[in-house]
Amino acid sequence: MKKLLLVLSLLFSSTIFGRVTIKVGVLAPEGTNWAKNLKKMAKEIKKATNNEVRVKIYFGGAQGDEPDVLRKIRVGQLQGGVFTGKTLGEIHGDVRVVEIPFTFAGNRKKAWSSVEKLTPFFNKQLEKSEFVNLGFFEIGMVYFVSQKETPNLASLNGIKIWSWEGDKIVSTMINSMKLVSVPLALPDVLGSLSTGIVQAAYAPPMGMIALQWNTKIKYLVDFPIAYSVGAFLVDIKRWNKIPKKYHAKIREISTRYIALVNKANVQDNIDAMAAMKEMGIKFLKFPKKDVATSKTLRKEIIKKLSGKLFSKDALKRLEKTL
Repeated sequence: MKKLLLVLSLLFSSTIFGRVTIKVGVLAPEGTNWAKNLKKMAKEIKKATNNEVRVKIYFGGAQGDEPDVLRKIRVGQLQGGVFTGKTLGEIHGDVRVVEIPFTFAGNRKKAWSSVEKLTPFFNKQLEKSEFVNLGFFEIGMVYFVSQKETPNLASLNGIKIWSWEGDKIVSTMINSMKLVSVPLALPDVLGSLSTGIVQAAYAPPMGMIALQWNTKIKYLVDFPIAYSVGAFLVDIKRWNKIPKKYHAKIREISTRYIALVNKANVQDNIDAMAAMKEMGIKFLKFPKKDVATSKTLRKEIIKKLSGKLFSKDALKRLEKTL
């Protein structure tokens, strides 16, 4: 009886008097360009739909880590979230083809172009998983950082490297390289770097600054290992409760503000790299032979994950964009 009353109250509070409320969980903290633009987006959607559609956003991980947000969507407590990497893969693995390590050789424009070309395909796949995608976020190139100097691939042996718990791409890469992996949830990384549970991690530069990893690391390998994207997903059941006359307008508004977030993200990553240099973090260059080895590693990762995490069709489409 109590469970029934809870479900009814959630439904009532989210659709009261014909008004549709979309509650969204986001890891980005208040004050960031993400928060500023998403707040403006929510305000404009409310106005454009005559107050019939409201987007309520919980910033700074107030609703938990990404897996927590996904779980809450599935039980009806939330109706949307901004998801990245591993969690996007849990929703539909095909999206992660653009995050296969060593695909774009540090060329972020080429990477984003591939995302744009594959967006219609990805959106169809996400809808099969009962989500509507209001837009992809360009999070940026992913770099390896550590507390110990790692001038080449051989020097990584024995270093305790964080891997996002459940991330198949990262665990496959680490296993292929026969390295030491320490799976942890994202919020646990900072404390683990402080205590020595992990000695190395990976993220886009702006992520390192936002998560304060820059205060715990000494070295950055100046060769991107991958590319990272995010997506603003809404539960399709809640989306279908929105009057169809508003669908196109909501998509247009979302696209516009997500583009502003992405533009700021590019600059934030540049600024974050400069900030880390200024604070004395040493930037390392891998030897050419190790860069060449990365191509072999990519093939091995693809072999292990094709048809499992992502479909052969998705991989074929990615290769066509390249």
